[in-house]
Amino acid sequence: MQKYSIVEGVLRGAQQLPSPNFNLRPAQSPVELLVIHNISLPAGEFGGGHIQRFFQNNLDYSAHPSFSELEGLYVSAHLLITREGEVIQFVNFNWRAWHAGVSNYLNRNNCNDFSIGIELEGTDDCKYTEIQYRVLAEISALIQKHYPRIDAQSTVAHSEIAPGRKTDPGPYFSWREYRQLWSELLSDS
Repeated sequence: MQKYSIVEGVLRGAQQLPSPNFNLRPAQSPVELLVIHNISLPAGEFGGGHIQRFFQNNLDYSAHPSFSELEGLYVSAHLLITREGEVIQFVNFNWRAWHAGVSNYLNRNNCNDFSIGIELEGTDDCKYTEIQYRVLAEISALIQKHYPRIDAQSTVAHSEIAPGRKTDPGPYFSWREYRQLWSELLSDS
């Protein structure tokens, strides 16, 4: 039995922590891009709930010196997958999360308009966990079933849509492993 399902843009089986940082997608903007990110707060540290508080505009900017540079930023993603494989949904898949920033995919600007953003708790310079790959592949296969314009070819790194500005998910992210797991899940269904 699958752990997750999608009902009206909500990922059932994920913890729901709604972010105020979203808006409606423009009319006639179907979901057709999946963007993989990484995040850690403070940089290189995992756990602690800082990412969740940041996406909900509840981060204590005095809790760490590096947090002061985040003050005044309003950011979200559709999902966060923690190092332990916990999945948290901040924004309904049918809504426009604020994850890509200034971005371009195949000569189309504003990737937030037509994408789903998934954050992996991690950094550019460390390996991701096996459970993160498994959960990401499972959710990607499920997203593909509900948003059929998304497939492995329309799944990109944040660095691909914001080159020179972003580097995530970085060189330690194994696209081969991720796509292999995703392919296996699709062939099993």
